[in-house]
Amino acid sequence: MLLGVSQEAHPTARASADRMMQERSAPTRTMRSHTDSLLAVAFFKDGRRVVTASHDKTLRICDMQRGSLVGEPFEGHKDYVRSVAVSPDDKQIASSGDDKAIIVWDVESKQMIFDPLEKHTGWVLSVCFSPDGKRLASGSHDKTVVVWDAKTGAILATIDGHNNSVWSVAFSPDGLKLASGSADHSIRIWRSDNAELLLKIDAHQHWIRNVVWSPDGQQLVSASFDKTVRFWSSDDGAQIGQPCTGHAYHSLAISSDGSFIATASDDKTLRLWSTKTHKLIGQVLEHTAWVRCVAISLNGEVLVSGDGEGKVLLCSIKNILEQYNAEEGILENKEARQQQLPFSETQLRSYERNEEFLSNHGSPSNHSSEIDEDSDIDDVHSLFDILTIQATLCDASITGILDTAEELLTQEIDADDNNYESYANRSVVRARRAEWKYALQDAVKSIAIQPSLLGYISKAIALCGNGQLWGAMEAFDLAFIFCNRDPIIVDLLLLIKAVSLFNANYHDEAMRRIKDLTTTYQHRNRFPCNVINSYLRAQLAIIDLKNGQYSEAADQFTASITGLFLHPTLLEPRLKIFTVLFGWDLDSLWETISQRRCDAFLLAGRVIEAVESFQYMMNMVNEAGKGSRIEWSTTFKLDCTAHCVAKAHEAVTASNYEMAVSLYTAAIALDSTRTSLFTHRSKVNLELKLYAEALQDAEKVIELDPSSYLGYEMKHVALYEAQHYSEAIDAFEMMLSKLDCELRWQYISPSEAKDAIQQAVHVRLENAPLRLLNTSTGRLCNLEAQTHIFMESTEYKQLLYSLMIHAPLQTELITETVKKYFSRVMLSHRWEQKEPLLHDIQDKVVYDLNPVGAMVKLQTFCKTARDAGYRWAWSDTCCIDQNNNVELQRSVNSMFVWYRQSALTIIYLSDVPSSAKYGALAKSAWNTRGWTIQEFLASVVVLFFRADWTRYLDDHSPNHKKSATIMQELQISTGIDASSLVTFRSGMRGAREKLQWASSRVTTLQEDIAYSLFGIFGIHLPIIYGETKQNALGRLIQEIVAQSGDITALDWIGKSSRFNSCLPADITSYKAPPCILTSLPEDEMQMSVSRLQDVVPVESATKLYTLLDNLSAPRFANSRLQLPCIAFPVTDVRRRDQGTYFTYFVKADGLQDLVITTEDKLTQFSRTRPIPQSFLLVRPWNRYDPGLLDFEDDMSIKTMSMPWSMSDRSLSGSPDKYEESVDSELPLRAVRLTVRLGQAFGAFLLAQQRGGEYRRIASDHNIMARVKDITAVDDMNIRTLEIL
Repeated sequence: MLLGVSQEAHPTARASADRMMQERSAPTRTMRSHTDSLLAVAFFKDGRRVVTASHDKTLRICDMQRGSLVGEPFEGHKDYVRSVAVSPDDKQIASSGDDKAIIVWDVESKQMIFDPLEKHTGWVLSVCFSPDGKRLASGSHDKTVVVWDAKTGAILATIDGHNNSVWSVAFSPDGLKLASGSADHSIRIWRSDNAELLLKIDAHQHWIRNVVWSPDGQQLVSASFDKTVRFWSSDDGAQIGQPCTGHAYHSLAISSDGSFIATASDDKTLRLWSTKTHKLIGQVLEHTAWVRCVAISLNGEVLVSGDGEGKVLLCSIKNILEQYNAEEGILENKEARQQQLPFSETQLRSYERNEEFLSNHGSPSNHSSEIDEDSDIDDVHSLFDILTIQATLCDASITGILDTAEELLTQEIDADDNNYESYANRSVVRARRAEWKYALQDAVKSIAIQPSLLGYISKAIALCGNGQLWGAMEAFDLAFIFCNRDPIIVDLLLLIKAVSLFNANYHDEAMRRIKDLTTTYQHRNRFPCNVINSYLRAQLAIIDLKNGQYSEAADQFTASITGLFLHPTLLEPRLKIFTVLFGWDLDSLWETISQRRCDAFLLAGRVIEAVESFQYMMNMVNEAGKGSRIEWSTTFKLDCTAHCVAKAHEAVTASNYEMAVSLYTAAIALDSTRTSLFTHRSKVNLELKLYAEALQDAEKVIELDPSSYLGYEMKHVALYEAQHYSEAIDAFEMMLSKLDCELRWQYISPSEAKDAIQQAVHVRLENAPLRLLNTSTGRLCNLEAQTHIFMESTEYKQLLYSLMIHAPLQTELITETVKKYFSRVMLSHRWEQKEPLLHDIQDKVVYDLNPVGAMVKLQTFCKTARDAGYRWAWSDTCCIDQNNNVELQRSVNSMFVWYRQSALTIIYLSDVPSSAKYGALAKSAWNTRGWTIQEFLASVVVLFFRADWTRYLDDHSPNHKKSATIMQELQISTGIDASSLVTFRSGMRGAREKLQWASSRVTTLQEDIAYSLFGIFGIHLPIIYGETKQNALGRLIQEIVAQSGDITALDWIGKSSRFNSCLPADITSYKAPPCILTSLPEDEMQMSVSRLQDVVPVESATKLYTLLDNLSAPRFANSRLQLPCIAFPVTDVRRRDQGTYFTYFVKADGLQDLVITTEDKLTQFSRTRPIPQSFLLVRPWNRYDPGLLDFEDDMSIKTMSMPWSMSDRSLSGSPDKYEESVDSELPLRAVRLTVRLGQAFGAFLLAQQRGGEYRRIASDHNIMARVKDITAVDDMNIRTLEIL
């Protein structure tokens, strides 16, 4: 029946209510645009496309209507992209980030318009276009602002002035001013044309993250980590109105008409604010992760934001704004409407009485005293007059002294027993005291005397309290008779009825009735319903708390708070009736519910929500309210902080770092003085690679405790991970200075690390070229410059840092880093005309020089080396001072080592076209040059390039020495075996073979044919240009023989050198194959040994063996050769005929007769016609000839033992057994040597000189000789001759 009354008074409006709820919600669309967190977002003017920037180092364009990505990502940044802006014509995008660069992109092609703009020395945190699109501005971690020409990339101005990072820059709408917001808490306004400082505003108490201009340029809006958004006059910097408060602001955007702003925060929310009232618009919009960026479409109807999960959220806010604007319009017209409403005299008196009541008892501490915007003035009736509530009861309701009120009312009743009003009022008092029986008696008495609204209300309340529900409902129904169909009184009566039901423990029924009332109103006066609903929800929450249902209680309190927040004027007259009837404390209702909500969240373990609730409460209450709850708030903060920290530690253990950050952040919000909280959060931010945030926390630790090392410990790690290496090293040194001695042992001091690096650099450069080309800059650098560049490099700083943070010293890391940094590329090529020399490029940039002739080759070589990842390059044309003899000497003697230690040798074949096939390399002039053989053999890694700088045979393998095809071609063309081509080792071994390799090579300077071989033999000799090739070659071979004792270098055919007659006049004399005598097969050797054993005394053979074995090695010095040999005196020389060559029959003691062919004219003689000059045919004795034991190789013993069935004899064991084995085989070895001496050999014909020395003659043909009687071993003439 009662429901019917309610519906009669208020016709159904459910359809309109449902429609309103739909309009209040914000339609959203979500899509993932990146693989990592979003840091920036910007709208195109079409309102359809947005560009996003991310931790994943890319930019993407999203079509938000289709929910799809447009094309491929923009790739070019080397680190996080923190800011993005779209040009006014929508054709360009500017982006910036942690790589310290700004890139301007063409939207259509997604290509860079020009190279990245690099001026800043720290992260570039913000970038924006000027209104005309002609300029760019950027703000950086390096504390500067730079203005750029957007078309050319030229720097127009560099602005210094801030004392900390510049997080935001923004041009004014007219482009004449530039605003910057900084971590130094200030906003600065500059003239954009000359960088003059116009205004400084000390704006916030924490870092300023964003600054925007109002469209008319009259105001600036700033957002800060101090959890406020503030509005400023751009003329004088005065603050305008109250700040917007609510969360820590990471991003800020303003609508094109300037009517509202949007903010984004790490608390996973977006909020809209009116720029006129600075109040929140609509409900908070939520993300599933933290939000760092937000933007508003040009028409102001769409909001876009990006979160930590790489998602973009598109939200339609048109309905939210329209609803808010409609409500604001009603509020503004209230006063006019008030003047138009008719007031009765009684209503006016009652209104004045209510106003007096409000002024006497104050307005709530946390809210405005204005009438709620949903209230109309015609709602304000004299409720207390209508209900005949006396002042005695009103006062008692406020003071809580009900005994006095009851006593006074009893006195009134005693004075007038028919005073129905006093009976009704006393019934209310007694009901307040739960004296239901007496309350019912008074109510019945009042009705009996005079039925009234208050009489039936008091009766209904008493019956509810007494458990007589049906009677109570009947009493309420009768009370409606006295409402006179006044909608306000009907509303209140229905609410009183619901509250009474609630108090009678009919909670569900009471809440259902409140809900129905809220949704079935025709007009806007839902304010009392909302308050009653909030109050009863709070009562339900309290019940949940008592039952241990903490999470449910927290949600109930939150729902209750929401209703009160929307309608903060809790002392509005209509609500005071509930204070009178039920004793509700509305003065502190909001604070009480807020406090209980905080406790509920904490008990439920929802600590982040507990902190947010606490912060919200503290922001809303005034100082008096805070003071009254100081004891509670102190205890709450301690308990909640402890819970946050405990849960954060658990999250870290579970590797849930994002949750850990949120928990530590919550703890910091409660207690921002504890360094440990910032330390923990900094570490977790490092795990998340949020280096800027980690650095902020480290700075805060330092601020809180400057004497501790902890802040600097976190700071140096954050800076290093953010690639701010110099600052990281400085922070590390500060940390060391604050460490106790017992803690320093785990680190390396900066001085020790620097010394170790410098020593490694010295060792590395000790045998390096004196100059190298820097492939990055194109400049020639000497060793000092190279070292300086390294000391300023990122690699050095990374190395220094890595060394310092770990003990002991990591020498391998030093060596590896230094080696890698100074890796160089060498050029091997054939010199062309007008090669660029040292003076041509000294103090110049190679890339800037006129690209003509051989300069193109040098420039392309440097670029090729650079593109291959190498910083240094060397070319013999321009990296050696040809006029400096000392430098030239060092360079020639070091050339082999330089190529051997190079990371890569690029071989440029200028005469091999791009179309060339297999075989072109063999025909290349490069393959005929003297220096190139050393350059190739010395190099470990080589790449062949054709004339157009493409790879030979299109072989893109990393090392052409591993190419079987190319190595086969070289082996065939050079005669060098494949093993030597790939893994050549310098030294004296195989000297004759190496000389043969060079015999077909040519050099421009004649001496270079010898100098180019120094490295191949590992020889260092003076460089004496002008000495002639004979002298140069002579000094080389002299050194080979002198150092090695190997006389195979004397095996040549041609003209003798003036340096020494045993040496050739030209390298070409080694073209002929060496004189290698075939050795006897082993079976023939054994037969020969058997025959000799019968005719040659063992003693004679052993004596000969010993004599040869004891011969000293050949000595070669000052052009004189001391040659050990077996000499055979020439006794007869007769010329047989004469043609191109002379042919001579020659006899010599101990040799079979032989024939000598030569161009030389020999003197004829015989025993019967002797001459004074003596001649010898000699067998040069090579200590490495077969037969003599080489103690450097015990395999020689095993080899010699084989023929005599001794291969199974073990020669292992002690040295004594070894010597015994050697001695026992001496006779055998002596006989075998004798057999070999009986074979043919290559002989030298020597002519004795006046001083007794000898000179080799007839060297233009091989002279083959053979011993006449091998058994005549005692007659062999073994001696050492001096040869000129």
